[in-house]
Amino acid sequence: MTELDRFDRSILSLLQGNARMANTELAERVGLSPSACLRRVQRLEKVGIIAGYVALLDPQAVGRASTVFVEVTLESQTEEAVAAFEQAATACPDVLECHLTSGDFDYLLRVAVPDQQEYERVQKRELARLPHVERIKGVFALRTVSKRTDYPL
Repeated sequence: MTELDRFDRSILSLLQGNARMANTELAERVGLSPSACLRRVQRLEKVGIIAGYVALLDPQAVGRASTVFVEVTLESQTEEAVAAFEQAATACPDVLECHLTSGDFDYLLRVAVPDQQEYERVQKRELARLPHVERIKGVFALRTVSKRTDYPL
């Protein structure tokens, strides 16, 4: 793991809030020269601490206002079954996240759909057809109370 000093942490905190911030502004806010700041950002990218840059979209504006958390239990936890499920789940466009879990089910998926009818279609035509699925349980989020994308540093 790469050691992060106070400048790295400041850079990362600021970029988590606005990844499009100009390097000159970023450098000024963290107290470095623009060239030193840019070198640090490039190093953080190179070592993988900054994994990429994205635009965060409004789910409602893109027609995906409903979030469904889906618990999936596999019929088998063999290496082949797990690999086949993970590859197929990753290829499913409606699945935004897929997490291997411990506990009462094997995976937790986050699915974004326009409404209940579309989730029913996704469940029948996509999720139920994923390899080695034994049980699926979907839970609709009624309202997002808190959502963060920034890690505390």
